[in-house]
Amino acid sequence: MIKTTAWLAGLCAFASFPAAALAQSTDLGEPLAEGGEVETTGIEASGEEPDEGGLTFTVTDESDWSDIGVAIPAFATDRNRPTPASADGTEALGRQIARVITANLRNNGLFQPVGPDSLPGPSFPQITDPAWGNWSGRGVEMLVHGYVRARSDDRLVVGCYLYDVALQDELIREGWVVRPADWRRAAHKCSDLIYARLTGEDPFFDSRIAYIAETGPKDNRVKRLAVMDSDGANHRFITLGSATALTPRYSPDYSKILYLSYVDGNPRIYIYDIGSGRQQLVSENASPTLAPRWSPDGRHILYSMAVAGNTDIYRVPVTGGDPERLTTAPGIDIAGSYSPDGRRIVFESDRSGAQQCYVMDADGTNQRRISFFGGRCATPEWSPRGDRIAFTRIAGDFNIAVMSPGGGDLKVLTDGWQDEAPTWAPNGRIIQFFRTARNSGRSSLWQVDLTGRNERRLPTPVDASDPAWGPIRP
Repeated sequence: MIKTTAWLAGLCAFASFPAAALAQSTDLGEPLAEGGEVETTGIEASGEEPDEGGLTFTVTDESDWSDIGVAIPAFATDRNRPTPASADGTEALGRQIARVITANLRNNGLFQPVGPDSLPGPSFPQITDPAWGNWSGRGVEMLVHGYVRARSDDRLVVGCYLYDVALQDELIREGWVVRPADWRRAAHKCSDLIYARLTGEDPFFDSRIAYIAETGPKDNRVKRLAVMDSDGANHRFITLGSATALTPRYSPDYSKILYLSYVDGNPRIYIYDIGSGRQQLVSENASPTLAPRWSPDGRHILYSMAVAGNTDIYRVPVTGGDPERLTTAPGIDIAGSYSPDGRRIVFESDRSGAQQCYVMDADGTNQRRISFFGGRCATPEWSPRGDRIAFTRIAGDFNIAVMSPGGGDLKVLTDGWQDEAPTWAPNGRIIQFFRTARNSGRSSLWQVDLTGRNERRLPTPVDASDPAWGPIRP
């Protein structure tokens, strides 16, 4: 049975407890200590201004392309200086940055990167004046050069340059100033720069993922809210596990995480502030509540609530207030997800006798079924681009699939035994989900692109479910 359906069976009465906020605060770990915004800075130009030409291709869910060879040698440094980011100084850090970029480009399935451990390292002057003879015979189309420099205030300046080897020309460059603890963000920013320039797509590497970390026996799982970078690094537990956490979602501006928490066995909706490490209670009702989601403008929260045996979708202002009921049909209406323009909502309902997907206007009008392809349709999630809806297709096994907002162009992307709860990357090209292993009940996070050909497991320290991919970080 899909876990999102099982929520209803496990919901208890949603009673009001004056100590709810206090009880939940004891379940919070240390604040995330976010480093703040990454500063973009000007960097030294190469001999030529960036060329708007050069090799570029566009990624679609149906197109084939040839993998692009990209050489990524170690980032150079003006002089090896100690830094809190690396005990071995800026020289070693430059190699680490190149390794992160190499892993990012390799894991998305579009490139054939060659990393710093098998390439000669350029000198600092060669960053803006590449030694083309070192690269033209290596079978790569693109060359990434960069540098890392430690400032007197301990902050790091990281520069990133992308060159076309055949044209011997610079395509794009950018630089960032980061705290030592945020050096990986500079590597992700450089990866995003390369990805966006070569594919024409929006970036996604400098983002984070929230999910539910699961430990303990199958009949008594401890479920904690956790976060990590898009590549699995910088993992942190936000809650300690004394209250069960479920279904996290990042706010559109990245500053907060919305999630459902069971305090004393009663579900409540909380908003966790990433900057302060504090949270607020949004909704406390006498009825079972589940599946909270943000509106695209961050002003409302969409959720489902069971009243008198009927589960409907409601929305409430983030600041609190009376909820507005959007669905009234007999049955279970859950898992609402806004279109990126905020005008429509896709949701799951069993009003036809089985789980299917429906679309309605944001005010609850014009409700209509869109899934007519056999099997069941659950946990729909609208793409950030607005052109696709990802969902869990249940036809024997549970698989991740996509369709158009009108219900056409069905494409099944995975073939696992139990794959569910899709969440989109910020650029709408990659989908993350969780996979439950047959017999063992162990769950883990996976990613798949829109071709269905590039699938990988994301490392987590414990079992994982209910992923939520956040927006690009500020």
